[in-house]
Amino acid sequence: MFDLIKKTILTGVGLAAMTKDKIEELSRELSEKGDLTEKEGKELLEKLLKKSEEAKKDLDAKVEEMVRKILGKMNLATKKDIARLEEKIREIEQKMSAYYKTGSFE
Repeated sequence: MFDLIKKTILTGVGLAAMTKDKIEELSRELSEKGDLTEKEGKELLEKLLKKSEEAKKDLDAKVEEMVRKILGKMNLATKKDIARLEEKIREIEQKMSAYYKTGSFE
């Protein structure tokens, strides 16, 4: 029973969506029903909290990668592209300013 519950809970997005409170509540309920000993309940709680955090990080990374791919397909300028263009504009402005002061490009 313990393994079945553990396997069911530790699946992908479902685990990532579980809050600490929900995990604690589930662990407490299982302990109270006698499906788990107090020690097993604490171990389950620790494992679920750790797995939940890992699943959230993994989900965030996957979402970020998907967004990056979609934006790449849309051919939009990145922050890096914009920063490069801003730097070029600053260089041109400096050259123009120097030109107006001296009358020649240096």
